[in-house]
Amino acid sequence: MIILRSDEEIGRIRKAGLIIALVFDKLKVRIKPGIETEELDRMALEEILKNKGLPAFKGYKGYPANICVSINEGVVHGIPSKRKLKGGDIVSIDVGVRSGNYFADAAITVGVGDVSDEARRLMKVTEDSLYRGIENARPGKRLSDISANIQEYAETNGFSVVRSFVGHGIGERIHEEPEIPNFGKPNKGPRLESGMILAIEPMVNEGGHEIEILDDGWTAVTKDKKLSAHFEHTVAVRDGNAEILTTL
Repeated sequence: MIILRSDEEIGRIRKAGLIIALVFDKLKVRIKPGIETEELDRMALEEILKNKGLPAFKGYKGYPANICVSINEGVVHGIPSKRKLKGGDIVSIDVGVRSGNYFADAAITVGVGDVSDEARRLMKVTEDSLYRGIENARPGKRLSDISANIQEYAETNGFSVVRSFVGHGIGERIHEEPEIPNFGKPNKGPRLESGMILAIEPMVNEGGHEIEILDDGWTAVTKDKKLSAHFEHTVAVRDGNAEILTTL
């Protein structure tokens, strides 16, 4: 069942989303060659707690860290460690926050120092595909209109969308109905209504869409070891344009 949220509930989800936006602001200026990814995890936790939130990922199905940090061919769910970022890397940061009884979820991909033109283009296309999806998160549209527009934009630009992981509803749990694939044909699935809360998150690969899971049981990487980028916002379906809840 897809839950429709009241204005009051949306405000509470927005509060969690604002904490995520503050985390990203803090981390983006610290992502430089030489920093360990577990230091990014520590800084994220510090910012979340300072703003009276709780990390949503720590302990979720046994996940061991506060945020996910996925580097280069890493798609999602990379575990922070003593690995140091190098110039030319791209790094995806996925953050979930609980504030009170409500959750928000968002992700960004950032270049470390000077990155290749193709890496820069991959990040831009992935972020642009997210906004193509958000443009279709409006009452009267169908869920797959979000998916189809993400896929079309990514593939038109020569990239592929990951099919093994999807976006999701969010609210009083980090993952709620509906699932939101980043691929599919338009005009299918439930019709969107004002009050739906959606975490839309394209994961776009430089090469093929296939992924594999590393021995840690969490980290997903591209099977062909080519680059991957990930962007995500939590949005509220509203009359007119969707409202992004994970931005300042």
